[in-house]
Amino acid sequence: MDEVPGSLGTTASLSLRLGQTIFSSASLLFMSLGVEFYSYTAFCYLVTIMGLIIPWSFTLALVDGYSILVRCPLRQPGILLIIVIGDWVLSVLTLAAACSTASVVDLLLHADGSYCPPKFCSRYQISSAMAFLSWFLSLASCLFNLWLLPSL
Repeated sequence: MDEVPGSLGTTASLSLRLGQTIFSSASLLFMSLGVEFYSYTAFCYLVTIMGLIIPWSFTLALVDGYSILVRCPLRQPGILLIIVIGDWVLSVLTLAAACSTASVVDLLLHADGSYCPPKFCSRYQISSAMAFLSWFLSLASCLFNLWLLPSL
């Protein structure tokens, strides 16, 4: 069986998972630096989703690291199906959180009155950008593993 780059147990998958963890942590950090993030539901939603993505991605990065270390990639259809479904669900939730945060920040910046100090709005924009990057890597992981699933 050919090895799909980016599928579970490869170095590409490890780098995708570490990237997800780093970007999700950065998004959470930038959102949490603003003490007023709890005032908006979209911001709380982003913090919640990033709080789910970080342990998911880090755990799968550990699994990838172990698979690389012992040179035995996980190729069990049941486990791979659970990972594909988890990646897909978290990918959709991450996209929703990133889009809602970006739209709220855009609304706050372009409203008639200044509802958001520029220092906080720029942090929220960076947090949203990091969430989009995390979503992109999560989607890539999901698609690579989905591509491998039928061949098992």
